[in-house]
Amino acid sequence: MATIHRNGSAAWQGTGKEGKGSLSTQSGTLRDTPYGFSARFENGQGTNPEELIAAAHAGCFTMALAFKLTGAGHTPESLRTEAKLSMEQEPGGWKIAAVALSLRARVPGCKEEEFQRLAGEAKAGCPVSRVLNAEITLDAKLE
Repeated sequence: MATIHRNGSAAWQGTGKEGKGSLSTQSGTLRDTPYGFSARFENGQGTNPEELIAAAHAGCFTMALAFKLTGAGHTPESLRTEAKLSMEQEPGGWKIAAVALSLRARVPGCKEEEFQRLAGEAKAGCPVSRVLNAEITLDAKLE
């Protein structure tokens, strides 16, 4: 069984609300990218863990679907996915409660029923879907 390792890191200085931090990734795509309270809980500058999870989920699902479609003999012309992550505050703290995936696809020759089945399988099987403890919905449309 193969194992793949990927690394990310965070640095932080100061309190939770007034402090500032940075995120970096092994690939260098993020390199000391700023994040903080206002970027996470308001609309301030920088990134936040939740938008990175949403982007990762959109990317993971979309690639999983590309593999499913290809395996079924269909070459996707375009797959565009938006992941809208919802957080809710609970008595014990914040929780990622849901992710709504919205997919618009052009897949020549693929029938609607097969497309929906493959999209559902990709949603259920992509590694990010499998790690999240949240409701995951999918609105998939062929164009």
